Amino acid sequence: MRNILGKYKNSIAKVTLENRTLYNNTLILAEEGSGKTHLANKIRNFIIDNEIPTLYLDFSNPSIADIELRYKADENFNYMQFEESESFMKALKAATAERKHIYMAVNPQYFKNKKDQKSKISQMLQMEVLLENYYYFFHEIAQLNGFYTKFEDFLLYLFDLINQKKYGFTFLSQPHEIFEEQKLKLLFMFLFVGKCSNADYYNTTILKNLKRNVFYYQYRTGHKSILLNPIKSEIVFIDSE
Repeated sequence: MRNILGKYKNSIAKVTLENRTLYNNTLILAEEGSGKTHLANKIRNFIIDNEIPTLYLDFSNPSIADIELRYKADENFNYMQFEESESFMKALKAATAERKHIYMAVNPQYFKNKKDQKSKISQMLQMEVLLENYYYFFHEIAQLNGFYTKFEDFLLYLFDLINQKKYGFTFLSQPHEIFEEQKLKLLFMFLFVGKCSNADYYNTTILKNLKRNVFYYQYRTGHKSILLNPIKSEIVFIDSE
């Protein structure tokens, strides 16, 4: 079944994706080669099985030849490369009108120095047809300086964007030291695990020592309106197939 991610380290129970995955946000922090893309693809398959179109934004700006085979072999793969042109917007509108799944290569320089104004890519990501119908994936890369002038500005942009969306959002990133900054930890807790009382999450030292396809899995229990939501944390092994 495509809703099964793997297994817990300390339990015989399976790690499964549930309906809340469609609406809640997911953060995947891990080193290069750790299995981030593999895990994101499992989440994407679950979203697709629930008949929700997906927009996967890859900020390494790959050519179609460079994209992992796991995506290209999928019948739901539709490659586009972002550009600030009328022909691109025409093609995008045609694809979204048909609710096609889109794998979009994006050069992060399109965000550069656009903090005080909406760049063309910002406008694209806030199209009503996307906000109302699509589940987003953002695959961030190691070079942070392409997003606005500071990566923190980009995170605040994401916070605003997520508040507008009907469905959830998955953010993939390497565990940069920036994630150890306390204010950013608090921001990510609100985005991905809900309100809680402890800021000691996303310890990048722990993340750097995990093996491939092994993740420190955390999710919020209870409801968002509760002030001190308990957070469940487990080591999980993601199925390699």
